[in-house]
Amino acid sequence: MVMLGDPFVANVPRQLSAEELLQALRVDMAGELEAIIGYEAHAMATSDERVKKVLYHIADEERQHVGELQQLIYLLNPNERQFTEKGKQEIIQQQAQGFKMPMQ
Repeated sequence: MVMLGDPFVANVPRQLSAEELLQALRVDMAGELEAIIGYEAHAMATSDERVKKVLYHIADEERQHVGELQQLIYLLNPNERQFTEKGKQEIIQQQAQGFKMPMQ
């Protein structure tokens, strides 16, 4: 949810612990994903091709931010990459089997 009007809403009055920083980055990532959904929804809701072009471009920039945040999370918590990779491999395996095998 956007908190307009309060310039201090995101200020943290102290240094974050490592765990808090990871959570903050996940919240930031969720915000970027939410922004992608919003920009794409607005692009789909208009027939003005100029507006569509700009909104889809902005959505793609948000996707880049998601990647940057994900990489920061991996940097701070290397185990996170293992879980992500395991999930990717499960889908690759399912795809190779035509998605007919039960999920593990």
